[in-house]
Amino acid sequence: MTEKQWDVLLGTINGERYERLPIGFIIDSPWLPGWYGVSTLDYYTSDNIWFKANLKAIETFPDVMFLPGLWSEYGMCTEPSAFGCKSVWSEQGLPYAEKVIHNFDQAKELVKPDVKKEGLLPFVLKHLLHNEDTINKQGHFIKFAISRGPLNIASFLVGTTEFLMGIKTNPDEAHKLLSVITDFIIDWLTLQLETFPSIDGVFLLDDIVGFLGEGDFKDFVLPYMKKIYQNFDVKVKFFHNDAEGIVCAPYLKEIGINLFNFTFKHGLDEMKRLTDNSVVLLGNIPPRDVLANGTKEDIRSSVKEALNSVEDKTRIIMSCGGGMPQDVSTENIKVFIDAVRENS
Repeated sequence: MTEKQWDVLLGTINGERYERLPIGFIIDSPWLPGWYGVSTLDYYTSDNIWFKANLKAIETFPDVMFLPGLWSEYGMCTEPSAFGCKSVWSEQGLPYAEKVIHNFDQAKELVKPDVKKEGLLPFVLKHLLHNEDTINKQGHFIKFAISRGPLNIASFLVGTTEFLMGIKTNPDEAHKLLSVITDFIIDWLTLQLETFPSIDGVFLLDDIVGFLGEGDFKDFVLPYMKKIYQNFDVKVKFFHNDAEGIVCAPYLKEIGINLFNFTFKHGLDEMKRLTDNSVVLLGNIPPRDVLANGTKEDIRSSVKEALNSVEDKTRIIMSCGGGMPQDVSTENIKVFIDAVRENS
């Protein structure tokens, strides 16, 4: 991310209205390798390929703010690997982490990993350290400390179905699990902030939040998310949840979140109302069915509908309702950009 883009992001958070509505996308390994024409495994294992793929995206779409920007990641395996989850890799597909807790009683024995030494975490940092000078020479800077969220990590350790059931059947063990993971996330984000002085934002991704009702959200999400976000004195506090977002939206300000990427199932108007226009909304057209697989007219129509739903266009960064999915073409992204320009 360039300093100019960072300033626009901060201005948007502060409620400034720009002549050209900001456009941003979350991009990482589901999209970049295929778009760049390399295997997923090559993207993960080659500093040169990783950097060139990101640089090509930056140069192809200079008007787009890519978030979090040159992201060092190993899919969903990064944080679970520190807890001992086996990472399973393939040449073209995304890796996955095998669970390590097969009985909820094992949650009582969970030990917080050392973020400086365990799993793939040291590789994430080294990846960025090796490329930091090259990134900076291109006018870009590392601005975000990033982690999967507490429920997301828990679902990999235990299994998604098992974790959601465990909230009801083993609440004490679920809280123990989330408590250890939350402290781990704080350590992991802190290490990133200490390693890169240019960082002034934190970014958590946690879709499992959207599977809970309000009561369980208040019990199993709110205290842990507040502990994480309120631990850091940074200018941007970014959250991604592209599952159901109604349950968390009214609490984002209380948690401390000021930038939210959410599912396309909720309109910009609805989310502005639920957040009391206090949070920047990153969205909001369907990622797969429209941005990836739609026609030019589908994209134009979807962008127009989203923007026409709101009179107040402050605190909006136009995007899709989630991260950039696989198989989105250069042409479709350019149609999206043009449609935003025409309707804002």
